[in-house]
Amino acid sequence: MRNNRRQFIQAALAPAAASALTPWSAFAQSALPLEIVKIVNGFPAGGSADVTSRRVGDKMGGTSYTKSAVVENKTGAAGRIAVDTVKAANPDGATLLLTPYSMMSIYPHIYSKLSYDPFKDFVTVGMASMLSHGLAVGPLVPATVKTVKDYLAWAKANPNDASYGSPAAGSTPHFLGALLGLNNNVDLKHIPYRGSVPGIADMIGGQLASMFTPHGDFIANHKAGKIRILATSGRTRSTFVPEVPTFIEQGFPDLIVEEWFGFFAPAKTPASVVTAANAAMNLALKDKGVIEGLGLSGMVPVGGSPEDMARDMKKQFDAWGPIVKRIGFTAES
Repeated sequence: MRNNRRQFIQAALAPAAASALTPWSAFAQSALPLEIVKIVNGFPAGGSADVTSRRVGDKMGGTSYTKSAVVENKTGAAGRIAVDTVKAANPDGATLLLTPYSMMSIYPHIYSKLSYDPFKDFVTVGMASMLSHGLAVGPLVPATVKTVKDYLAWAKANPNDASYGSPAAGSTPHFLGALLGLNNNVDLKHIPYRGSVPGIADMIGGQLASMFTPHGDFIANHKAGKIRILATSGRTRSTFVPEVPTFIEQGFPDLIVEEWFGFFAPAKTPASVVTAANAAMNLALKDKGVIEGLGLSGMVPVGGSPEDMARDMKKQFDAWGPIVKRIGFTAES
C-alpha cells in the first residue's frame, strides 16, 4: 500500500517537476502569436526610426508572430536608453528594438564604457529599411550656396556660423559632417540633437546653419522651399529628390553611406520566436502601404534573414572603427 501511495504521489508530481526543469523557451515557443509586441526606438516621433517602427510594426500585427504591435519612443542618451531598455526586457519576443546600425556598429568604438554589448546582448531579427543621409542648409546660409563646395567656401569665410547639427553625438550623420570638415580643412562645429526634428526646426528658424541627417527627414521642407538639400550620401541619386546630386557626384567619394534600420531582440530569445518575428517583418515590407509610407520619408524596404543582418552589422563594425579613430571622437571628448 505504501509503495502504491508513493508511486501515485510521484506520478502526480512528475508533470510539475518536468515543468520546472523544462527550458523557459519551450513555453515561449508555444505562446505564439503573442498578444502584443512593443517596438522600442530611441528617437522622437516623426523621424526615420519612428516612421519605420510604426509603418512596419503596424503590419506585423495580425500575423503568426503577434496579434498587434505598439511603438514606444525612449529618447535620450543618443538613443542608448532605448537599447538598454530592450537589453533588460524578457527574452520572450514581446519587446523589440528598432535602431539604426550606428548604435550597434559605431557606438562600441566611441564609448569606452558602453552599457551593452551589441554582439552578446542582442540577437538580430532583420533589416527593415535603408536610407541615405543628406546635407541641408537653412536661411542662415545665403541662397547663393548651391553645392557642397559652395558650402565649404561659405563655412571658411563665416567660421562663427559654420555649424551643423546631427540627430545624436556619435551617429552616422555626426561623422559624415566631421569627415567633410576634416578632409577639407574646414572647422565645422557639431551640435548634437535628440533626433532630426528639433535640429531641422532650429535650421528653419535660422539658429543653425546646416544639418546632416537621414535625407528623408528634409524632403517636406526642401520641397516647401524652407531648406535646401545640397547632397545625399547614396551611391546613386535618391529617387525621392532626384534633382539633388550625391556627394560622390560633387567630388566627395568618402561620404558614401547607406544606413539601415534593423530589428533586434534581447539575447536568449528563442530561435522560433526570432524566426516568427523575421517572417512578420518580411511580410510587412512587401505591403504596398508600408513601401509607400517608407518612401515618404526617403526610405526603401530591405528585408532578409537574421543572418544577413548579423553579417552586415559586423561588416559595418569593422569599417567604422578606423574612421572613428581618425576623427578622434570619443564619448568623453
